[in-house]
Amino acid sequence: MTKLNNAETKNNPTIGPAALNRLVQEVLEDHQAEDIVVIDLLGKSTIGDHMVIATGRSSRQVTALAETLVQALKANGLVGIKLEGARQGDWVLIDAGDVIIHLFRPENRGFYNLEKMWEADFSDHDQTTDPSHGPW
Repeated sequence: MTKLNNAETKNNPTIGPAALNRLVQEVLEDHQAEDIVVIDLLGKSTIGDHMVIATGRSSRQVTALAETLVQALKANGLVGIKLEGARQGDWVLIDAGDVIIHLFRPENRGFYNLEKMWEADFSDHDQTTDPSHGPW
């Protein structure tokens, strides 16, 4: 089981975003998740600091990855973890607070293509206050 060292968790009852992100990546790599992608959400969304997307080769592996990840998060003191979709194993969402994790079977990952959606630059798209950016 991957566990952070005491220096990273000693004075903080919850894991910081950077350490949490590292932990998630290490667990996924250690358990043969494929195509791990980390998306920085700072400035794009308030749902978290990072989004991690990974693929499992089968529903069984996706479910096992999710269960192992939740165990590792709890072992490192994280509470309030939300898990969705583990029963089916096609697309599992784990809300770990500062890090949101999506685990997919390959065909589902390709269909939803979250990486493409989140690579857009949302920082300069406020067209509601500037009429010169209207539809005309």
